[in-house]
Amino acid sequence: MTKSLMIQGTCSNAGKSLITAGICRILKQDGYNVAPFKSQNMALNSYITKDGKEMGRAQVMQAEACRLEPDCRMNPVLLKPTSDQGSQVILNGDVYSNLSAQGYYEEKDFFRKEIKKAYDSLAADYDVIVLEGAGSPAEINLKNEDLVNMGMAEMSDSPVILVGDIDRGGVFASLTGTMVLFDDDEKKRVKAVIVNKFRGDLEILKPGLEMLEDIIKIPVAGVVPYMHLDIDDEDSLSEKFRNSNVKDALIDIAVIRLPRLSNFTDFNALEYIDGVNVRYVGAPSEVGDPDMIIIPGTKNTMADLQWLRESGMETAVLRFRSTRKPIFGVCGGYQILGQSLSDPQNVEHGGNMSGLGLLPHHTVFEDEKVTTESEGILSDVGGIFQELSGQSFKGYEIHMGVSETDKNIISEGNVYGTYIHGIFDKEEIAKTVVKALLKEKGLDYKDVKAFDLDEYKQKQYDLLADGLRKSLDMNLVYDIIFGKGRK
Repeated sequence: MTKSLMIQGTCSNAGKSLITAGICRILKQDGYNVAPFKSQNMALNSYITKDGKEMGRAQVMQAEACRLEPDCRMNPVLLKPTSDQGSQVILNGDVYSNLSAQGYYEEKDFFRKEIKKAYDSLAADYDVIVLEGAGSPAEINLKNEDLVNMGMAEMSDSPVILVGDIDRGGVFASLTGTMVLFDDDEKKRVKAVIVNKFRGDLEILKPGLEMLEDIIKIPVAGVVPYMHLDIDDEDSLSEKFRNSNVKDALIDIAVIRLPRLSNFTDFNALEYIDGVNVRYVGAPSEVGDPDMIIIPGTKNTMADLQWLRESGMETAVLRFRSTRKPIFGVCGGYQILGQSLSDPQNVEHGGNMSGLGLLPHHTVFEDEKVTTESEGILSDVGGIFQELSGQSFKGYEIHMGVSETDKNIISEGNVYGTYIHGIFDKEEIAKTVVKALLKEKGLDYKDVKAFDLDEYKQKQYDLLADGLRKSLDMNLVYDIIFGKGRK
């Protein structure tokens, strides 16, 4: 019979995703056939699986920790916000509908059944499922509709470990308060708590841990230190967005921080190369004089194009264009760089808009979403990145609009655009881009180090697992999963 464990947090960004990934990695290291699961995720940072299904990036990260191919059953419901009150709903990897918050709640019974089917199907294939909750499990106004925290724990009959973030302060109050707001059945499911992101002297904290255990009547499974790991974050909570340090960088790349930015992990491979700084800029005053500007993907291209104009960022990009340095647009960023955008069916924004006019294509938004893996050979790339021509690539496409081009990268002078997410993940492509940027500055580019992204990621997951093994009572965690009579 499949065993399970659910990781819930007292709040968003308490560290649930990484704790889940770390426990997945430990179980994998210890010989278990383990998979992650999150019934409902809200994120713009999504991924396309080999069979063309869309899922949240956090579960992709956790699948990597399990050394598994991502499977949309691991995240059956993905909500991609389109406004402050509505989201595009991805169900079992496919677009279901655009729904308001109220519309979504009205269909909760249907989604609950679909989630249960996905979980049961996944559980049939694995020894252990490690589930992740979302936000806080103690939202008392939403309890009756819950299908991602205690509602999911009940559906899967999973024991729960509750995680609190001590770095933001008030961890004892947040853990205690969450337990107080649980009903009796929910309290019985919580078998331990974890204090996460600790910095300081553990001996000073220990008396508080003992008092906490007396109050909530369940054990503290451990105190996890603030670990400096390089593992994919969830969209707006990413610390990457606060990075603006160009000191000592040979190459400075500025990524426009669009309000609805998606798939920022597209650029991780570039910043892993020695001497390269990737920073996210949200105002013209932050742009400076980079070596390349990237306009990334977005959940609403036309709305973010309007923001570019209203914020003055369009003027900053066009001014940068006059320097003849490269501008690179990915997915929605590629659409923005074109001549025009048309949305006759009100898929995103409605109406027509002129693009930045730096590339020759026109984009029309259609009802059907393109979700596919993409691989092949780059052809006819011009400008300073002409050495990309003939190189193999692998990535994925995920977009509503269609642009009239059959090229995988379109270029006009030193302006480039592509629909391919993950285009820079291929070691040779990232290396070629950086070499070209260095050459433009008259710097030696012969010794740009190769970088194996997958090997690097796997090392980070091992470091995460090592950190959890040292800080958690893993005998207790195993007892919670398998029972005290485990073999």
